[in-house]
Amino acid sequence: MTRHLALALALVLLLGATSGGQAMDDHTTKTDTGVVRGLRKADHLLFQGIPYAAKPGRWEAPHRARPWPGVLDATAPGSPCPQVGSPYSELRSTEEECLFLNVTTPSTRGRRPVLVWLHGDGAIGAGHFFDAARLAVLGDAVVVTVNYRLGVFGGFGMPGLAGSGEFGLMDQRAALAWVRRNAGAFGGDADNVTLFGVSYGATAVAAHLMSPHSRGLFDKAALHSSFTLVDLPAGAWFPNLPALPWLAWRPPAEIEALGAAVAAELNCADVACLRAQPVERVLDHPDVMNIFQAMPFQGGPPDEVLGRGEFAEVPVLAGNTKDEHRSLVRVFRGEVAREEYPHLLEAAFGAHAPDVLAEYPLSDYPDATRAWAQVLTDRVWARPTWQQHRFLSAHNPVYAFEFADPRASADGAGHNSDIGYLFVEPGNKFTPEQRELSDQMIRYWTNFARSGDPNGDGLPAWPRFDHGGHVQSLAPNAIEGVDYRTTHRLGFWEGR
Repeated sequence: MTRHLALALALVLLLGATSGGQAMDDHTTKTDTGVVRGLRKADHLLFQGIPYAAKPGRWEAPHRARPWPGVLDATAPGSPCPQVGSPYSELRSTEEECLFLNVTTPSTRGRRPVLVWLHGDGAIGAGHFFDAARLAVLGDAVVVTVNYRLGVFGGFGMPGLAGSGEFGLMDQRAALAWVRRNAGAFGGDADNVTLFGVSYGATAVAAHLMSPHSRGLFDKAALHSSFTLVDLPAGAWFPNLPALPWLAWRPPAEIEALGAAVAAELNCADVACLRAQPVERVLDHPDVMNIFQAMPFQGGPPDEVLGRGEFAEVPVLAGNTKDEHRSLVRVFRGEVAREEYPHLLEAAFGAHAPDVLAEYPLSDYPDATRAWAQVLTDRVWARPTWQQHRFLSAHNPVYAFEFADPRASADGAGHNSDIGYLFVEPGNKFTPEQRELSDQMIRYWTNFARSGDPNGDGLPAWPRFDHGGHVQSLAPNAIEGVDYRTTHRLGFWEGR
């Protein structure tokens, strides 16, 4: 079960994009640890591989980067954090000196809002895979993308180890502190920082919202397809996978128990022994990068913490995609036969299965695969996302969205398919209508970063969530409010 869930988390939380463009000349600016030289492009400046912290001690808190003499070459990405690759990514790294960030800023002078991006997937990825040029230029904003420790290096725990499970979160806090100190050097407003992320990255944003240790490091938050309140019915990802109360969280004691078990399998009795092991030996342990993706509770189970209002009081922009689970069914289960469908419902929902079958009859869908995907989209994604909105909007301004472009991917508006509309790859295949949607989303997001409100001239009005449970549907030529509760049958799912 652990292996299956780990692989599911690794696949689900992955998102990547590629960078492009040709350098024209260089550019320098001074940070608190020294001068950096980046690239001046046609309409923006790009700085890559800036160390925001010193090489971290393994399973230790990060420390501020040391000053360097002369000018640091920031024209190429820094090393990704250790990772082993996967069937869907060839990226591998064994370099623990990896706490780098990248800054994209318009080439004209200004004092702009700053957006700090946390990529998805807790075991694979790096900040430089996200091309922020269009987001920065069209939105007139500074965009920072961050590397942070992943998998066993970011989420490891052991009894007696200070910071168990939180090393990746500590890295992200160190990056936010760097932004507070240095944003002005890149034309950014250090007092106006928005933290945003997708999937695992969005769940990390939620962790920072709930953690007292992250207070004051950011001023606004945006969450794309967060797992904050997601639980799993039995078989929701893999056949025979039992029901799980949380997808992306574990009690600290459970993380420490997992760490102790891994240590024993590596013939180590303590953390000192593990720290002495080569990176390659740690990475060679089966699934070690994946089993430490879940983050520790921030003050308790997230429904209790959010229900008590124990989170940063900052404006929030949050939502998910309309067809979240469609691609996940295809990847993790494959085609569902018509005769399988009732059995899947019975395994997942027990005594409620007949009611679910009546609510989602096969006759309403082109095939059983689509029916099962819709059940899981509504139950696994829409229900907890709605509850997240409700908790946060009790204290914060919340602008809720549902990305709904049916042609965003082969699986419709699937998990992560909205991110390419903000981080726009050069030479992408957008239709004119999709390009317009991308431009509108960039303006919404950067308006929000600027003022805490996404609304602006020429954009369809976007009311706050607490104004009647408003959720803004984002689709080509169709930006409007959606009856989210009815669309995803949330009344039906209450109590199931």
